[in-house]
Amino acid sequence: MIKKKAELREVINENMRGGNGNIIITHIADASEMYEKSRLFAKLTIKPGCSIGYHLHENETEIFHILSGTALYDDNGTPIELSAGDVMITPAGCGHSIANNGDTDLTLTALIVLKS
Repeated sequence: MIKKKAELREVINENMRGGNGNIIITHIADASEMYEKSRLFAKLTIKPGCSIGYHLHENETEIFHILSGTALYDDNGTPIELSAGDVMITPAGCGHSIANNGDTDLTLTALIVLKS
């Protein structure tokens, strides 16, 4: 199966998880294409000054991989600055947030894997 860029579903999430501004979510695969083992595989675009608010993950793990830009990431209460190439893993029972603290778009892939 091939999905051309123009076929990918894009949505804008305003104030995602209580964060600031809009997050552009480009869905790469849906749950059925991942045998219902994941509920999200997408590219996120976060404009400068925008963020995803702090939230907890229950019965799932979320993985972020930064493609471009810089971020201020809250890793279960510990703030850390990150940049392209860095990977964040938030296991079940833990929380996180992410903010674009740079002056260019922050892009990352996001994968949420469901706990068996």
